[in-house]
Amino acid sequence: MRRADRLFQIAQYLRGRRLTTARQLADWLAVSERTIYRDIRDLSLSGIPVEGEAGVGYRIKSEFNLPPLMFSSDELDALVVGIRMVQAWGGPQLAASGAAALAKIMLTLPKDKRDFAEATALFAPDFHIDAAHGKRLECIRQAIQKRCKLQIGYADAKNDATQRMIWPLAMYFWGGVWSIAAWCELRKDFRSFRLDRIHTLVTAASYPDQSGRRLADFTRKIRANS
Repeated sequence: MRRADRLFQIAQYLRGRRLTTARQLADWLAVSERTIYRDIRDLSLSGIPVEGEAGVGYRIKSEFNLPPLMFSSDELDALVVGIRMVQAWGGPQLAASGAAALAKIMLTLPKDKRDFAEATALFAPDFHIDAAHGKRLECIRQAIQKRCKLQIGYADAKNDATQRMIWPLAMYFWGGVWSIAAWCELRKDFRSFRLDRIHTLVTAASYPDQSGRRLADFTRKIRANS
């Protein structure tokens, strides 16, 4: 990655966030913390209002605007195929939003880049996907956003049917299969549920933001057991 591109990405990461540490930036950009500290210094010297300090974290106020950076061919491929995958696997609302986002991106591109993006030969066919899948995914996505419980009819790996009341926390896409990270009231523990094994789905009452049952707690448990 060119240094100019890295500086731009650092500024974008810092813009509008609370605090981002040098270690986080180094991990995201695959460079050393020493390089990040040097880049932060150079951004500040160039007039970009970076706030914070070493060992604590950095940020740039969201009001600060950066000039646009032109997409490379690989970046355009990544954007187009990513949006096409969302359109195929993400449910009706995300599909519509993906199409709108792609249209906005196209409007910002010069003609040669726009022609390249439109000719990208990377596709995510949706003709084999059950329409009910998208509706279930959208229902779960809304439940996560609104922190609503879900009453689900579920079949496990042995095809044994069960009824569960879950607190949906996040969804993960495994390349053809979505799964829900959730707190299960029946098991009184975290569980993962495959979307393709859910037969019935009803939104229920809201659940609290409870310590020990949050997504961060789920992630810590998965990492501890891996």
